[in-house]
Amino acid sequence: MQVNRKIVITGGPGTGKTVIIDHLKSHGHYCLDEISREVILAARAEGVEQLFLTEPILFSQRLLDGRIAQYQEVESVPKTIFFDRGIPDTVAYMDYFNTAYPEHFKNACRNHPYDMVFLLPPWEEIYCCDNERYESFEQATAIYNALKATYLNYGYTPIEVPLDTVENRVNYIESQLK
Repeated sequence: MQVNRKIVITGGPGTGKTVIIDHLKSHGHYCLDEISREVILAARAEGVEQLFLTEPILFSQRLLDGRIAQYQEVESVPKTIFFDRGIPDTVAYMDYFNTAYPEHFKNACRNHPYDMVFLLPPWEEIYCCDNERYESFEQATAIYNALKATYLNYGYTPIEVPLDTVENRVNYIESQLK
Protein backbone atom coordinates (compact mmCIF):
# COMPACT_ATOMS: atom_id res chain seq x y z
CA MET A 1 0.00 0.00 0.00
CA GLN A 2 1.28 3.46 -0.88
CA VAL A 3 1.49 6.11 1.79
CA ASN A 4 0.62 9.77 1.69
CA ARG A 5 3.90 11.73 1.66
CA LYS A 6 3.94 15.50 1.37
CA ILE A 7 7.08 17.00 -0.13
CA VAL A 8 7.78 20.73 -0.43
CA ILE A 9 9.87 22.28 -3.18
CA THR A 10 10.80 25.78 -2.03
CA GLY A 11 13.37 28.50 -2.49
CA GLY A 12 13.61 32.18 -3.18
CA PRO A 13 12.10 33.69 -6.31
CA GLY A 14 13.60 32.61 -9.63
CA THR A 15 15.37 29.46 -8.45
CA GLY A 16 13.62 27.04 -10.83
CA LYS A 17 10.83 25.71 -8.58
CA THR A 18 8.09 25.78 -11.19
CA VAL A 19 10.29 24.24 -13.89
CA ILE A 20 11.20 21.43 -11.48
CA ILE A 21 7.53 20.91 -10.53
CA ASP A 22 6.61 20.75 -14.23
CA HIS A 23 9.41 18.24 -14.82
CA LEU A 24 8.29 16.13 -11.85
CA LYS A 25 4.78 16.11 -13.39
CA SER A 26 6.27 14.86 -16.66
CA HIS A 27 7.82 12.00 -14.65
CA GLY A 28 4.32 11.05 -13.46
CA HIS A 29 4.47 12.63 -10.00
CA TYR A 30 1.45 14.20 -8.31
CA CYS A 31 2.25 17.92 -7.99
CA LEU A 32 0.40 20.98 -6.75
CA ASP A 33 1.21 24.34 -8.31
CA GLU A 34 2.20 27.53 -6.50
CA ILE A 35 -0.82 29.68 -5.74
CA SER A 36 0.77 33.11 -5.24
CA ARG A 37 0.44 34.07 -8.90
CA GLU A 38 -3.29 33.25 -8.72
CA VAL A 39 -3.65 35.47 -5.64
CA ILE A 40 -1.68 38.28 -7.32
CA LEU A 41 -3.72 38.08 -10.53
CA ALA A 42 -7.02 37.92 -8.60
CA ALA A 43 -6.03 41.07 -6.68
CA ARG A 44 -5.14 42.83 -9.93
CA ALA A 45 -8.56 41.87 -11.29
CA GLU A 46 -9.97 43.59 -8.18
CA GLY A 47 -7.93 46.70 -9.03
CA VAL A 48 -5.09 46.20 -6.52
CA GLU A 49 -1.72 46.19 -8.28
CA GLN A 50 0.44 44.84 -5.42
CA LEU A 51 -1.74 43.43 -2.67
CA PHE A 52 1.28 42.28 -0.65
CA LEU A 53 2.54 45.85 -0.42
CA THR A 54 -0.85 47.49 0.26
CA GLU A 55 -2.41 44.82 2.50
CA PRO A 56 0.27 42.28 3.43
CA ILE A 57 -1.84 40.41 6.01
CA LEU A 58 -4.78 40.02 3.59
CA PHE A 59 -2.42 38.81 0.86
CA SER A 60 -0.72 36.39 3.25
CA GLN A 61 -4.07 35.16 4.59
CA ARG A 62 -5.18 34.37 1.03
CA LEU A 63 -1.94 32.48 0.46
CA LEU A 64 -2.31 30.64 3.75
CA ASP A 65 -5.92 29.70 2.98
CA GLY A 66 -4.95 28.43 -0.47
CA ARG A 67 -2.02 26.40 0.82
CA ILE A 68 -4.10 24.86 3.61
CA ALA A 69 -6.78 23.98 1.04
CA GLN A 70 -4.14 22.29 -1.13
CA TYR A 71 -2.83 20.38 1.89
CA GLN A 72 -6.30 19.20 2.87
CA GLU A 73 -7.22 18.36 -0.72
CA VAL A 74 -4.53 15.65 -0.85
CA GLU A 75 -4.76 14.41 2.74
CA SER A 76 -6.10 11.01 1.68
CA VAL A 77 -4.21 10.65 -1.61
CA PRO A 78 -2.11 7.48 -1.22
CA LYS A 79 1.04 8.69 -2.96
CA THR A 80 3.88 11.16 -2.80
CA ILE A 81 2.68 14.71 -3.43
CA PHE A 82 4.96 17.62 -4.35
CA PHE A 83 3.97 21.14 -3.34
CA ASP A 84 5.36 24.21 -5.11
CA ARG A 85 5.95 26.04 -1.80
CA GLY A 86 4.58 25.06 1.58
CA ILE A 87 2.61 26.71 4.36
CA PRO A 88 5.79 27.93 6.18
CA ASP A 89 6.71 29.95 3.07
CA THR A 90 3.91 32.36 4.01
CA VAL A 91 5.49 33.02 7.41
CA ALA A 92 9.00 33.24 5.93
CA TYR A 93 7.95 36.01 3.56
CA MET A 94 6.25 37.96 6.34
CA ASP A 95 9.36 37.58 8.48
CA TYR A 96 11.50 38.77 5.57
CA PHE A 97 9.32 41.87 5.22
CA ASN A 98 9.18 42.39 9.03
CA THR A 99 5.39 42.10 8.95
CA ALA A 100 3.72 41.22 12.25
CA TYR A 101 1.12 38.48 11.87
CA PRO A 102 -1.45 36.67 14.01
CA GLU A 103 -0.58 33.46 15.89
CA HIS A 104 -2.81 31.35 13.62
CA PHE A 105 -0.15 31.61 10.90
CA LYS A 106 2.34 29.87 13.20
CA ASN A 107 -0.30 27.32 14.23
CA ALA A 108 -0.96 26.52 10.57
CA CYS A 109 2.74 25.74 10.12
CA ARG A 110 2.75 23.45 13.14
CA ASN A 111 -0.57 21.74 12.33
CA HIS A 112 0.18 20.88 8.69
CA PRO A 113 3.47 18.96 8.66
CA TYR A 114 5.38 17.93 5.57
CA ASP A 115 7.52 14.81 5.22
CA MET A 116 10.43 16.42 3.35
CA VAL A 117 11.53 19.86 2.22
CA PHE A 118 13.75 20.51 -0.78
CA LEU A 119 15.31 23.97 -0.83
CA LEU A 120 16.54 25.52 -4.08
CA PRO A 121 19.45 27.94 -3.56
CA PRO A 122 19.77 31.30 -5.31
CA TRP A 123 21.09 30.98 -8.86
CA GLU A 124 21.97 34.27 -10.49
CA GLU A 125 22.47 32.79 -13.97
CA ILE A 126 18.80 31.75 -14.27
CA TYR A 127 17.25 34.58 -12.26
CA CYS A 128 14.92 37.00 -14.04
CA CYS A 129 12.13 39.39 -13.09
CA ASP A 130 8.62 39.48 -14.56
CA ASN A 131 5.22 41.05 -13.83
CA GLU A 132 4.71 38.93 -10.69
CA ARG A 133 8.37 38.64 -9.64
CA TYR A 134 9.75 42.07 -8.90
CA GLU A 135 12.51 41.28 -6.38
CA SER A 136 16.16 41.90 -7.18
CA PHE A 137 18.58 38.98 -7.05
CA GLU A 138 19.90 40.27 -3.72
CA GLN A 139 16.35 40.32 -2.31
CA ALA A 140 15.75 36.82 -3.70
CA THR A 141 18.85 35.66 -1.82
CA ALA A 142 17.61 37.24 1.41
CA ILE A 143 14.22 35.55 0.91
CA TYR A 144 16.03 32.21 0.46
CA ASN A 145 17.75 32.81 3.82
CA ALA A 146 14.39 33.63 5.45
CA LEU A 147 12.86 30.45 4.00
CA LYS A 148 15.74 28.31 5.24
CA ALA A 149 15.54 29.85 8.74
CA THR A 150 11.76 29.37 8.88
CA TYR A 151 11.82 25.71 7.87
CA LEU A 152 14.65 25.06 10.34
CA ASN A 153 12.63 26.86 13.03
CA TYR A 154 9.70 24.49 12.45
CA GLY A 155 11.93 21.44 12.84
CA TYR A 156 12.61 20.57 9.20
CA THR A 157 15.99 19.72 7.73
CA PRO A 158 15.77 21.21 4.25
CA ILE A 159 17.67 19.29 1.57
CA GLU A 160 19.48 21.73 -0.69
CA VAL A 161 19.15 20.86 -4.37
CA PRO A 162 22.40 21.35 -6.31
CA LEU A 163 22.61 23.84 -9.17
CA ASP A 164 22.45 21.70 -12.30
CA THR A 165 20.26 20.91 -15.28
CA VAL A 166 16.55 20.49 -14.62
CA GLU A 167 16.82 16.77 -15.36
CA ASN A 168 19.71 16.31 -12.92
CA ARG A 169 17.95 18.36 -10.23
CA VAL A 170 14.82 16.22 -10.56
CA ASN A 171 16.91 13.05 -10.53
CA TYR A 172 18.59 14.30 -7.34
CA ILE A 173 15.20 14.95 -5.70
CA GLU A 174 13.88 11.54 -6.77
CA SER A 175 17.04 9.84 -5.45
CA GLN A 176 16.42 11.38 -2.00
CA LEU A 177 12.92 9.87 -1.82
CA LYS A 178 14.09 6.27 -1.67
